[in-house]
Amino acid sequence: MTTPGVEHAAHALAWQARACGRLGSPMYEGMLTALADDVVAGGPARAAFGDLVSDGAELPSVPGLRLAGGLHRLVLEGEAPGLEEFYPSVGGRWDLGGAWQHVLAVIDQHGATLRRALDLTPQTNEVGRSAALVGGLLRTADRFALPVRLLEIGASAGLNLRADHFRFGSPSGWWGPADSPVVMADAWAGPLPPVDAPLEVVERRGFDLAPLDVARAEDRRTLEAYTWPDMTERLVRLRAACEVAADVPAVVERSSAGDAVDAVELERGVATVVWHSVMWQYVGKAERARVDARIAALAEQADPDRVLARVTLEDSGEVDGTYSVVLTTWPFGEATVIGAAPPHGLPTTWTG
Repeated sequence: MTTPGVEHAAHALAWQARACGRLGSPMYEGMLTALADDVVAGGPARAAFGDLVSDGAELPSVPGLRLAGGLHRLVLEGEAPGLEEFYPSVGGRWDLGGAWQHVLAVIDQHGATLRRALDLTPQTNEVGRSAALVGGLLRTADRFALPVRLLEIGASAGLNLRADHFRFGSPSGWWGPADSPVVMADAWAGPLPPVDAPLEVVERRGFDLAPLDVARAEDRRTLEAYTWPDMTERLVRLRAACEVAADVPAVVERSSAGDAVDAVELERGVATVVWHSVMWQYVGKAERARVDARIAALAEQADPDRVLARVTLEDSGEVDGTYSVVLTTWPFGEATVIGAAPPHGLPTTWTG
């Protein structure tokens, strides 16, 4: 029998399937569509949801990505041998028709594990978003000629705190260390940010409600599991960024966005840059207001020798699904849309 709770779960999976298709993952588009149908039909996928499909139950955000991430983790850990030949992340080739019976079998066999996966918030620490971050850092360094103190809220494992150690390509050439293992060809389009700016990052500190440590194999596996299996270039970037993280220190603390920003003080002789990407949608209204209020209070203290900047890559509400890259600097308090990018960050197209 189909109930409102079941219909709600199926609708959430189908919506996520369409979103994945728009973002370039035909594998997840097809698999999540089929999982939505299985929830309606009362198959193993519905059983994995358990009481989450009960009428009146609160469904977690992006349940499709949570379930798919749990499946991907089983594949990466060798716990789903029938699926390996269909997952590009482990050398397979996706085919929904061939894979589907194995998907259902794994869900049926590992139902309890996948039910727990539905309680976990996906984290990818998407490295492609660093392409947008660096543009804001370069503009800030160019304008004020001060070393940068980089603070990130919603930092996950803090990989993007090392953005200046990645290499970005554009039609006009490359920027970033030539020997970086993180190489993003065609990362930038449009008029480039000031690539000759004297960018020096002197502090890297992140904050997250559930921070990950890529020095731990378990946490690296978590990031890999939430990376979409047919987007293997994202997995390559992730693993390369973990290599950079081993050589470039950064601190990631367990903290809410509000608590983190409340503790920030401006320092003389540096530009304090607060950055966040594709996390604002998960922050409640009260917490958003708290962050904005603290940044406004810090802005009143800013001067040319004690700079504050905010760089964001967040949903702009545009119908084409692009996110705006916005830079605001104080003193002066100028909020400027400096670019646009898809949610995964690549390519970032700069404005004039």
